[in-house]
Amino acid sequence: MAITLWGRRNSANVQKATWALGELGLEFEHHPVGGSFGGTKTPDYLSMNPNGVVPTLRDGDLTLFESDAILRYLARSYGAGSLWPSDPAELALADQWATWSSTTFYPRFFPLWKAAAFTSRANQDPKEFEAHAAGLQDVISVLDAALEGSEHLVGCDLTFGEFGPAILTRRAFMLPHVAPEAPNVRRWLDRLGARPAYAKHIEFPLGTCREDWLENERKYG
Repeated sequence: MAITLWGRRNSANVQKATWALGELGLEFEHHPVGGSFGGTKTPDYLSMNPNGVVPTLRDGDLTLFESDAILRYLARSYGAGSLWPSDPAELALADQWATWSSTTFYPRFFPLWKAAAFTSRANQDPKEFEAHAAGLQDVISVLDAALEGSEHLVGCDLTFGEFGPAILTRRAFMLPHVAPEAPNVRRWLDRLGARPAYAKHIEFPLGTCREDWLENERKYG
């Protein structure tokens, strides 16, 4: 069955899907929509994703929105025993970290990311960076402690539970006032960088002001 993905490649939520598809060796057709590409409010798109956001995935007769649901679907359907652990305890832990990324990490991350990447350089306020940085550093410290003595968050190989935390942490380290020690996290990201799918779908320039963000969005879309 043919897989089709709609979304812009610089979206953290879309990257959960593109990285998973890459890890699983699945070919897919990609349509850049959202952000500067537009296209998410058309009748055709809204018929697939009534929220008008990205990503949307179609696999055969199944059309699916919500990035975490898409990630879990791909891991469960095509990565059983690898991205989707066969051990119930490891599966529960992978689910824990995927959920933590969306419910704990992301709310701390987004205000600072918005103040940087979604704001023109001339309008950025250093005081706003400072106001949001401490809470973000706290969650990165939680991640660093979890990686103490381990190469992965769960078990001995990559699972779907690492996708969200890795994508957000890479972005967090780009932001002003976010420079925690976090040696375990930095080594973890270095190891992930050696994975071809991560290098292809995650490690390209993003930008920390609106101008750079838009330029890179169009370039790497």
